[in-house]
Amino acid sequence: MKILRTRAASVSRQGLCTALLVASLTAAVGVSPPHNTAGADDSSPRPSDPQGKPHGVPNLALPDLAPKNPGNAGKPGGGTGGDAPDGNTGIPKTALAAYQNAARLAATQLPGCHIPWELIAGIGRVESVHAGGYGLRSDGSTEKPIRGPRLTGGQFAEIRDTDKGRWDGDTEYDRAVGPTQFIPSTWEMSGADGNGDGIKDPNNIFDAALGTAHYLCANNRDLNSSADLDKAVLSYNQSREYVTAVLAWMRTYQSGNVGTVPDNTPTTPHNPAGDTSGTGPTRPSPGTGSTTTPPSNKPSPGKQTPTPQKPTPKPKPDPQKPTPKPDPQKPDPQKPTPKPEPKPDPTKPIPSPVSRLERIGAAKWETTAGEVFEERASVKARDKTGKPVVGARVVFEIVGESTEARFLGGSKKVTATTLKDGIATSPSILAGATAGQFPLRATVEGKDGVTPIDFNATVKPAPAPHADKIERVGNECAEVQPNSPFTCKVVIQASKDGKAVAGIGMTATVASANGEKAVETGPYFKDKNGKPVRKFDLDKTDGNGQIELPEFFADNLSGAFTIRIVTTDDQVLLVHLKVLAPKPTQQPSTTPKT
Repeated sequence: MKILRTRAASVSRQGLCTALLVASLTAAVGVSPPHNTAGADDSSPRPSDPQGKPHGVPNLALPDLAPKNPGNAGKPGGGTGGDAPDGNTGIPKTALAAYQNAARLAATQLPGCHIPWELIAGIGRVESVHAGGYGLRSDGSTEKPIRGPRLTGGQFAEIRDTDKGRWDGDTEYDRAVGPTQFIPSTWEMSGADGNGDGIKDPNNIFDAALGTAHYLCANNRDLNSSADLDKAVLSYNQSREYVTAVLAWMRTYQSGNVGTVPDNTPTTPHNPAGDTSGTGPTRPSPGTGSTTTPPSNKPSPGKQTPTPQKPTPKPKPDPQKPTPKPDPQKPDPQKPTPKPEPKPDPTKPIPSPVSRLERIGAAKWETTAGEVFEERASVKARDKTGKPVVGARVVFEIVGESTEARFLGGSKKVTATTLKDGIATSPSILAGATAGQFPLRATVEGKDGVTPIDFNATVKPAPAPHADKIERVGNECAEVQPNSPFTCKVVIQASKDGKAVAGIGMTATVASANGEKAVETGPYFKDKNGKPVRKFDLDKTDGNGQIELPEFFADNLSGAFTIRIVTTDDQVLLVHLKVLAPKPTQQPSTTPKT
């Protein structure tokens, strides 16, 4: 009975939590209850942009809000332990890398959008459960395609073919494709190259994640705004239930309640086409990371197992008859007929071993810290006769532990296959924050005798940030009584040519009313030991160019003061403060009562 009561209480708490989540999300973005359609606004799909029309069956299951390994989401190995997430609740390692990579690139390409990786992950979760069960590979591709239903009308939109079957394999009607279920015509507008391989492929989760960021950030949306956030998600699917599910998963990932899982974790694939037949839990094939269902050797229920028959005894030879000699012209029925040797296909080239690699392009690269190298490594594989080798696997590796440089996608080693011209090309490389040099090395997989090709990369220090203006964000501080804390927040904005500047250092000094002279009494900050200080070195401005002053206090001295803020560029800002005179103490009356 105790076990049943505990389980019932757990289910009750989960249901209550889910209900509270739906209510909170509804309040947060103005979302009405499920089953209501969206109103007509700028989030409605345009004729050239049908993404928001019904294009498949999303997974609208809400997350279980029972705490599971908080703080592990987005961390390597997160989600391990007694409540480890499975393939249906955790985020596969490569999917997480794709979402975070997309948000990082969007922060540079679309700085005013402020899209969090958790929102992209919410879309990926609802559209395909992060490509789980489709054989997600470390390069972002999937072993099996993820396709929605044929958009022939009826339950779904009617969209005639727009890509000649390039992405969805259908030359008559379009189908949504990939981990975030893009319609081909929408991908034509919002498609992106998230892994830097020069191809925009909606079936690759790195490209799909960045394309999702571009799509959600369209129309100059700022996703810090709840109204813009609501419009963005509605533009992906005109359903309030869809908005609720996506934002529920986004908030869950932001809370750290869901951890990472290996790419080949067994899971039940979500089929956006709506066909659930044959989608039982899948398990990885040995050594490939693929997901296939193992065959069963058990007899089907209701069928009788056939009774094994006794072998028919061979007739004994007649000793009176001579044994016939085998005819060499006729095949012996007792011996298996040998299979003919396969003839080579004259239309297909015979693969040739790689004899050498040749560098394509410059041998030395250079960029500044935090930037993407313009160059990409390319090599040509040749055989001993000098002919290009097709289908050779070339390994590109960033060598050395001191560099923070990584291929877009987060890895230091990738493998590319040579094309018909014998050339293989690496993805783009993002330089780390630390200056220095490192080699990028190209080798042939399985051919130790082929001389490697090195590309020498240099990362220059990023130039010091400069601001030509600092200003106060918000209102002036209120007046306070002596020996009281100032209750206002002081936020400083740094900019250059009207654009926010990150990394600007500042110093705050308590000064006289005109800001010309530092004071030794009056308002003060507190150091790490809680002692009063009147000069304080602030942290550097964040990605939005802002910094908030720490809490400050008034002592027993009344009057007008300022906080004089000076940047490393000698930009000056005065924040005016006022400490009121103490209230007079009311003296007790000496008049005798009558």
